[in-house]
Amino acid sequence: MPMIINDALHRLLLDNLTTATLLLDAELRLEYMNPAAEMLLAISGQRSHGQFISELFTESAEAVSSLRQAVEEAHPFNKREAVLTSITGQNLTVDYAVTPVISRGATLLLLEVFPRDRMLRITKEEAQLSKQETTKLLVRGLAHEIKNPLGGIRGAAQLLARELPEENLKDYTNVIIEEADRLRNLVDRMLGSNKLPLLSMTNVHEVLERVSSLVEAESQGCITLVRDYDPSIPDVLIDREQMIQAVLNIVRNAMQALSPLSDMRLGRITLRTRALRQFTIGHVRHRLVTKIEIIDNGPGIPPDLQETIFFPMVSGRADGTGLGLAITQNIISQHQGLIECESHPGHTVFTIFLPLEQGATQP
Repeated sequence: MPMIINDALHRLLLDNLTTATLLLDAELRLEYMNPAAEMLLAISGQRSHGQFISELFTESAEAVSSLRQAVEEAHPFNKREAVLTSITGQNLTVDYAVTPVISRGATLLLLEVFPRDRMLRITKEEAQLSKQETTKLLVRGLAHEIKNPLGGIRGAAQLLARELPEENLKDYTNVIIEEADRLRNLVDRMLGSNKLPLLSMTNVHEVLERVSSLVEAESQGCITLVRDYDPSIPDVLIDREQMIQAVLNIVRNAMQALSPLSDMRLGRITLRTRALRQFTIGHVRHRLVTKIEIIDNGPGIPPDLQETIFFPMVSGRADGTGLGLAITQNIISQHQGLIECESHPGHTVFTIFLPLEQGATQP
């Protein structure tokens, strides 16, 4: 018996599409929006029913004219790499297709929206993760080549010290031993901790509050700390101490970036948390991810350093070791997370993404 296609089945099919789909009436007011569109635009289709298209998102005056023309002439069209601004202020790069649909004598517009940001971000993340793995192999190989002769040098210096006839000559062998130990410690820091994370269900805001208390003590209240937390974020499976270290490394960098300001009280660091749904990290799509942002209003990171700031021994300061961000990235990687950075003068954002759910699927 053939299946009867009815309105309920049409609605069911649209609701389960992964493509963001909107239906507008002849006046360009919202008739329907599927869950994928709600997620993309961060609005509720039910609450937005009947709203004009520009109340859902904005693009340009020409875009509205093109939609009106599509209604009048029943002519479909596509647009590539359009930049939509959602009602939350977020810019989205998308492709979209507009198809006029005649229903009961009226012309409706079917909009299919294909986000480009996600694919561009996935490509960028894959390149970043590949660089991270390459760097790890390079550092481990270099560390192996350094630590082996260091052990020999230290041992030889100890043996030499025992044979020296005068006690004051041991000052020279002590310098050799101390410098060998310093280099070994530096290499160990480059490699990061060999310990596996001690995972437990932890509230990320406890981590941020611990970092805040440390920063306030170090800065003696000279820097303004702004907390912008999403209290609905559930606990996440992390190593609390490692995560404190990871966030603290970023916040301390922000403090040091703000230190040249003529008035430190103008310096501001914001700690912000949000929950994201259906977010892809590398090749894995997670149903729920926590997003931690560390934002400062310092001078920003020089453009020539932005692509390499997570590499060991890369620092924008003359007295920096270049290990803090490399260690942070290693910790976040051990938690199957991701760290990103965007910076321009007056606004630098480090963003940490941590999976909230263990169940994940390939995108």
